[in-house]
Amino acid sequence: MIEMERVTADLLALLRIDSPSYREAAAAAWLVAQFAEFGVEATDDGLGATLNGNSGNLIARVPGNGAPPVLLNAHLDNVPPCEGVSPAIEDGVVRTDGRTVLGGDDKCGCIAVLSAVREVVTNGIPHPPLEIVLPAAEETGLEGAKGLDYEAVTARRGFVAESGTVGAITVKAPSADRWDAVLKGRAAHAGVAPEKGINAIRMAAEAIAEMHVGRLDDETTANVGLIRAGEARNVVPPICTVGGEARSHDTRKLDSQVKHVRRCFDKAAKRHGGEVELTVSRTYERFDVGLDEWPYVVADEAAQEVGLEPLARPTGGGSDANIFNQHGVVCVILGCGSSEVHTPDEHVDLNDLHRACVWLAKIIEIAGRD
Repeated sequence: MIEMERVTADLLALLRIDSPSYREAAAAAWLVAQFAEFGVEATDDGLGATLNGNSGNLIARVPGNGAPPVLLNAHLDNVPPCEGVSPAIEDGVVRTDGRTVLGGDDKCGCIAVLSAVREVVTNGIPHPPLEIVLPAAEETGLEGAKGLDYEAVTARRGFVAESGTVGAITVKAPSADRWDAVLKGRAAHAGVAPEKGINAIRMAAEAIAEMHVGRLDDETTANVGLIRAGEARNVVPPICTVGGEARSHDTRKLDSQVKHVRRCFDKAAKRHGGEVELTVSRTYERFDVGLDEWPYVVADEAAQEVGLEPLARPTGGGSDANIFNQHGVVCVILGCGSSEVHTPDEHVDLNDLHRACVWLAKIIEIAGRD
């Protein structure tokens, strides 16, 4: 039986360990020690050197019965501000003191994986071979999952433990593009000869003003999130850099939005006699898991067996599940209870997290029946 007291103690211990992206080693070491307590060896795959971080992906393999292997995933890193987290429990809910995020995204996922694997191993519950992958640098663009050695991954199906309502099963996520624009004008003295300059900030502002941003439809979103320019008030700025993104469940819509962004910048640059360089890269590809596919069917069945109301849903976010599905490992995302993630209002209902742990253990048990 998964004990609430152990789940609570484990969560609080992990929340207090700083694990910003590229500096996840201390959290990884704690998890290594916890897995070792019940005979599971977890090791670093060495990707940290490539990421210029102090930790790679944490990998563990648990032998099982003759059922097909299953991948279990949660990520090690948190978004800033995530250092010096001071969690406190009030009425069964864990919150921060307001200075930082809590880090439940994705330490709740890590605890769910740890607790569920501990449950089946220590109690001798028949289970399939388990491939546990806890990546670094998820929050910076799914870098850990992208750098995983997929030739060493034998599982073709799996579960990603993430933030969200317990019982929610995310079956659909968008593709995403990130873009960076460099607008090039011409410097001039703003008081003596402004007419000799070409203001790069103004070009950027006019382009952004014409750009479609926000929720464009029920499948597509777009954002302008970064802008940098200027060195002095009295200099016409010659360079302005702008960064943004677009996401859609329909790649045709995504491509159309990126072309629209390019047109906006081109028009503004031409209008003022400046130049623009736009670079676009695909961050991750969409996935859409059918409700008749094994990961969803098992997650749904397990939810009902433990008294949860399963809910299939799409998401507008990206996760390691995008990368795994792209590599042929069919995964759904399980909500593990953290709410208001990426904000100082993030919180976790301990009863919800406990139910997520029980749910994942039941999923592993059902997978072992195949």
